[in-house]
Amino acid sequence: MECAGRGSRTPCSGPAMRRCHRCQAVAYCSISHQVSHGSVHKKECQRLEQQMKHGHVVSDFPFTFSEEATMQVCNKRETRCSFLIKQGVHRIGMWTFECSCGASTAFVSRLMKDWNLSITLCPCREPSTPLPKLLSGWKEYYEWRCIPLDSPVALLLHWSLTLYWAIKLAVQGNLIPEISNELHIHYLGPEKELHQLAVFSELHAVFPDVQIHIDLVGPAVPEERNGERIELRDYAHCIETNCKCKCSAESFDPTSLQSGSSAITLKLHNGYYHDCYKDLMKDTPPNLIIAPNAGVAAYRSWLQTIELINEIKVPAFFSDYCEEACNLATSCISSVTGASPTIPIQLNPFRQPLAVEDSALFLPCYSNCFIFGI
Repeated sequence: MECAGRGSRTPCSGPAMRRCHRCQAVAYCSISHQVSHGSVHKKECQRLEQQMKHGHVVSDFPFTFSEEATMQVCNKRETRCSFLIKQGVHRIGMWTFECSCGASTAFVSRLMKDWNLSITLCPCREPSTPLPKLLSGWKEYYEWRCIPLDSPVALLLHWSLTLYWAIKLAVQGNLIPEISNELHIHYLGPEKELHQLAVFSELHAVFPDVQIHIDLVGPAVPEERNGERIELRDYAHCIETNCKCKCSAESFDPTSLQSGSSAITLKLHNGYYHDCYKDLMKDTPPNLIIAPNAGVAAYRSWLQTIELINEIKVPAFFSDYCEEACNLATSCISSVTGASPTIPIQLNPFRQPLAVEDSALFLPCYSNCFIFGI
C-alpha cells in the first residue's frame, strides 16, 4: 500500500500504516503527510467511504474458490501465485501472465490455444443448450456452458465476456442496433490479453452466426506483430487428446464463413488509437470501441484519444479495477466532452474473480471490475 500523501515536499518516513479513520480506503506513512494531503482527500473521503461499505458486493462471486481468490488475497493470506498453483495452472500457457512472477515473461509470438484444463472444466466445444437472451453473470454463464463452479476459466474469460457485456449494454441503451450478422470493434490498450487471445473464441458461443472483427490497438502490441491478422476458427482446447476440439480446426471449411456461421477475426496494431485511427478507418468503421482497465485518469495519452472518440461519435466503453478509478475517468472524460456518461458507472458482472495484489487503495480491486459508456 502506497502512502496517499506520496509526492509531498518531504519524502515518506516509512510504510503507509495510518489509515484514514473515516473512509479506511487510504493510508499514510506519517501524521505530517496525512495533514498535507488533507485538502485533497477531503474531496474524495465520503465517496471512498461509501465504496468501502459496498466492498462485500464487489467481492461476491459464486465460485467454490471465491474466498481464497478474493478476501484471502486482499488480506495477504493467499497470493495470486499460490492460488494458481492450487488450481494447477501456475505459469502454464495462457495462465502464465496472471501472477507477478509470470508477468515478466517475454512476449510469446505464437497463439496459445490451450486451457490446460480437463474437458469438464473448460468451454472447448459448442454449447449444448440454446443461448439465453441475456447472460446476467458468471453463475448463469457457467450453468449454460455446463462448467462446474470450481473451474477457474473465469479468470481468463473475463476479457471476452466483458466485451459481451459492453455490447449488450450498448444495445440496451440504444447506442447501437441489435446485433445481426456483423460487428466491428476497436479494442484499445490491450496488454496481458495479447498473450490470451484464444479466450476471444468464446465470442463464437455468445454471438452465434455473427462475423466479429476486432482491431486491438495499443503501444503494448510488439512492432513485429503490427498488422498481424488472427482468425479464431475454433474454441480454445482442453487437455483431452481425443476431444472433438482438437479436430474442429482441421476440419474447418473457409466457405462456411459465407453461409452464416460465426467467425472471430483479430488484427493487431502497434501505437496509440489517435495515431492509428486514419489507417484503421481504411477498413469498415467500428460499431463500438472498448478500453478494458483503461486507467484514463492515470495516463495523459488518453486525452487525444478521448477527443477523437468525442469527435467521431462512436459508442465507447471503459472499464477499470475499482469504482474510484471509473469516477476519476468520467471526470476526465467529461472535461473533454462536456457530458456525463451515457451508460453510468456500474459493477461488471463478468469482472475477473481474482483480487489484484498491492492496489493503491484498500478498496477491493479486480480486473474489469466496473464499467461505463459514453
